[in-house]
Parts: sequence; structure tokens; C-alpha cells
Amino acid sequence: MTSKLSRSASRLKIRGGCGPQHTLNSNHVRYFKELLGSASAVIDGVSKDATADLEAFNCDWMRKYRGQTKLVLKPKSTEEVSKIMKYCSTNMLAVVPQGGNTGLVGGSVPVFDEIVVSTARMNDVRSFDEVSGILVADAGCILEVVDHYLAERSYTYPLDLGAKGSCHIGGTVATNAGGLRLLRYGNLHGNILGVEVVLPDGTVVDELSTLRKNNTGYDVKQLFIGAEGTIGIITGVSILCPQRPQSVNVAYFGLESFEKVQLAFREAKRHLSEILSAFELMDCRSQDLVKIVTDKRPPLEGKHRFYCLIETSGSSKEHDNEKLERYLEFVLSEGIISDGVLAQDETQARSLWSWREGIPECLAHWGGVYKYDVSMPLPELYQLVDDTMERLSSTGLLGEGESFPVVGVVGYGHMGDSNLHLNVATRRFDKGVEGALEPFVYEWIQGRNGSISAEHGLGIAKKAFIGYSRSQKMVKMMKDIKSLYDPNGIMNPYKYI
Repeated sequence: MTSKLSRSASRLKIRGGCGPQHTLNSNHVRYFKELLGSASAVIDGVSKDATADLEAFNCDWMRKYRGQTKLVLKPKSTEEVSKIMKYCSTNMLAVVPQGGNTGLVGGSVPVFDEIVVSTARMNDVRSFDEVSGILVADAGCILEVVDHYLAERSYTYPLDLGAKGSCHIGGTVATNAGGLRLLRYGNLHGNILGVEVVLPDGTVVDELSTLRKNNTGYDVKQLFIGAEGTIGIITGVSILCPQRPQSVNVAYFGLESFEKVQLAFREAKRHLSEILSAFELMDCRSQDLVKIVTDKRPPLEGKHRFYCLIETSGSSKEHDNEKLERYLEFVLSEGIISDGVLAQDETQARSLWSWREGIPECLAHWGGVYKYDVSMPLPELYQLVDDTMERLSSTGLLGEGESFPVVGVVGYGHMGDSNLHLNVATRRFDKGVEGALEPFVYEWIQGRNGSISAEHGLGIAKKAFIGYSRSQKMVKMMKDIKSLYDPNGIMNPYKYI
């Protein structure tokens, strides 16, 4: 399913535009070099061969989507971004905003030869109030670096992702990333207090509010959270950060049915309530694949159909330990869980988390992975995995040996958010597998009033399928917003809607 599109975007009408995109030439490159000054701020593949340097910007980390950009720009300031966009708007040059390029739906790579505007050099913390916990930072700050900065001040970033070592905070806002602790801290629509955005025509919208309450008119910043860079480039973020927990506990246990998983989650909310920060679900196949790839010893001796990881975060270790131990005693005595282990220190906690966080990387061991990030009513969360497994088996696509394209079907995700990651590990990307999965998965979701994208976004991967989750009227409203802010259609074109 690699998006290897060889035609130049300059030969296509840009959707929503009033004319064809102009061809990138040496005069354009000269302007950008003079604007940005530093040689490291421009990767020029127009006047010379820069294929190797451009590779990381043209291809997503899954090696599934690939563009042919010839120019990457790395501005250092919002002012530079503004001048870039004003010039691109005047000259009808399409642009793709790119942060850490860790997305899973092809939203941050070019489709054709659009200019990539990278936020990698915009990486300063602008301010932090240690009383209110409000952080203002450049969009290009790496999430893990920001979290370390906050840790030194006894605070934490309210978002945690497996890609935290690479992803930019601006990119997480642009995609409304969910992550591992949404159960505790909520999503970014609630934590973001303000944004600074450069519109497609170069206009700078400075809405970097540090106020928790501001009830004066439309909350316009919400339009840019999850817009995937289609109506503007986020250059700065103001976000409310919580106090860093003084006590963190992690437990991992095995269960024999999805019904018992639901009971365990219900009891976790009842027993742990305010200290519950994560409740993650993994099926046995996902854990088997991690074991095969890493050759690590599993946390539990026996084999179980499902596994769950619970994390608690609080301010009193003694209080939190007591609550978690009472919870584990209860679910064990009631036969809800079959076995479990409680981390005794930070090293053991990290080890337990690796059985959840390591799944995506391990799945890519054999070749390609078809990833579906979906949400639906909790009681039906896992049925999609079983139904997909049956479909691929019945069509002869799943089996052992090179003649079968599919290695396995696994389900894992955020039980607390009713968010399932359905992953199909393959030996190679295969049109037959794709045809068996799409639109089957989306029709299945639609039939249960679910969402075809719980947290990964739409990008190019799901653009054509938005109708399975949104009405025609809603899609039209989104297109109207796109046309209003980006009448020339130059901002991250061919994606989203």
C-alpha cells in the first residue's frame, strides 16, 4: 500500500484552489536561502541531488507513504514561518508542515513534491509558571525533552506517547494525539490553553493565552487542534501541566475473557478512582509476538487470553500501595483475574510497560503492518479483532510460511478510552489483504456508531473513509472551514477531507 506517486503535484489542480500549483524553481530556492540564512536551514534538492538528505522527510516511519519533495525548509522563528507562507501563498507553492514525522496515517509527508516546512529548529521553551503549571513552548520541542524539563520542576506533561523521544509537541497538538494517560489527564482539547498559528497566507494568529478561563467569543484555537496542518502551521503552544506524581505503581495481570477485562476495569475505577492513570489492554497474540521478537521472559508464567496493565499515580506511596493491593486482592478473590504481578521498583515498572509500548515496533518485524485506530462502545471493543481474524483466515490470507501474506492479527489499546488498535502484521504489503480489510473494518465500525480514527487522525490513509464516521453535512462544514482559511489549497493538500 506504499503511496509511491510519481506524477508531480505541479501538474495537478490543487483541491479548493483557484489555479494550478506553480513549479518550484531555482528563484524560489534562492529566496528561501536568503530568508533563512543558515545553510542547515534549507535542504535543496532542486539545484543539486539531495536524495539521501531528503529521504527522512519524504517517507513516514512505517515506510508506507512516500513523497518526492525537493525542498525542506527549517525556520527558526514564527516570523520566518510567516514569511515562508506569505511567499508560498503568493507563488502558489504547496506546503506540508512536519514535526517529528511519527504519524501513522501519512499526514506529515508529501503526497507529491510539496515543500516540507519542518519545525525541528523551533525548539525553545518560552516560559513556565511554576505556580500555575502553565508552559509556553515552541512547536518543535520534543515531547520527552519537555517532560524532562518539567520533571526538574516537579511537573509533568499531560501527554505520553510511545514516540515521545521523537515527536514534536506541535505535531501532537495538530493531530490531537491521545496517548497512554488520557484516562487521567484528558485530551489536548482540554489541556491546551492557547496556540500560535501561521495561516496559509502568512498571517500570524497569536492566541497563546495563559488563561484557564476566557469566555469571550468563539474558542477558535480548537479548530487547529486535530486539523493536521490543513489550515495553518502551529508554531507555539500554551498548555496546562499537572504536578508530577510522587508515587507511581504498575501492575500487570492475565484474564481469560473480555467480559472479565470489563469487570476488572469497572472495579479499577471503583477501587482506584482518583489515582488511576492508565488501564491498557493487550491480547495474547500481541504479547506472543513481543516475546518472539525480543526473546524476553514474560511477566507471568502461564498463558492467558488477555492481559492488562494498570498504572496508578498519586502523592502518597503508602496510600496508593494500599489501594492497589486491595484492588488486586479483590479481583483475584473474585476470579476476575487469573494471575498478576506488581512492580516493586521503577526498573520493574519500565519492564512491564515495555510489554505494552513495545507492541508497535515488534509488529513491524516481519514487514508491513496495517494499523486501525478505532473507538466504539466498550462492550464490543474486542469483537472486531475476532471478526477480522476470521475474515483473513477464511480468505486464505493468514497462515505460516511465505506464501501467506498475513502473519497475525492482534488487538491492544486504551481500555479506559474505549480505543482499540487493530493491527494486522504482514510479511509484505499486499493488495489482497488491503481489499479484505477495507472497507470491511470501516463498515464494521460504522455499524456500531464508532469512529474510524480515535487518535491517529485522517491524513491520506483515511481521507476517503471519513463518511463512515461523519455525516455529509459535517464533512461539508469541514470543507467550508478549509476553504475559508486556505482558499488556494496550498496547506497540506490531498489529505484530511
